[in-house]
Amino acid sequence: MSDEESYELLGFDNVLFPVGDLAEAVDFYERAGFTVGFRFDEGGLAQLKVGPETPGILLRQEEEIGHRPPPWPSPRLWLEVPDAQAAARRMRDVGIPLLDEPASVATGWTVELADPWGNVFGFTDYSKRPELARR
Repeated sequence: MSDEESYELLGFDNVLFPVGDLAEAVDFYERAGFTVGFRFDEGGLAQLKVGPETPGILLRQEEEIGHRPPPWPSPRLWLEVPDAQAAARRMRDVGIPLLDEPASVATGWTVELADPWGNVFGFTDYSKRPELARR
């Protein structure tokens, strides 16, 4: 490839989250509403589906990682949902603490959570700008 050539970003593959215990992580994310796409315990991997898209969240077991609060600042992965406030209520119902109360943003609402290893993810909606939402 010459210096004049560029590459094209085609889209997301998987987002990797390191976790200390694969079984515990799968249980946590299933309670949070995720579906397991595949699980490969011998390799310390599990993939969580995110909507109908092929890419997802790839949980990778790193045994030396213990439970910890999320560092600040830390990367955040936001996922679109129809109603972020309803998602927040569901997280409370299944015992998953929110990092903060749902917040109003320009396009709708968002709420953030962290898994036991400090990986931060959020749910966001487009209730104020439905024309931008996935259909």
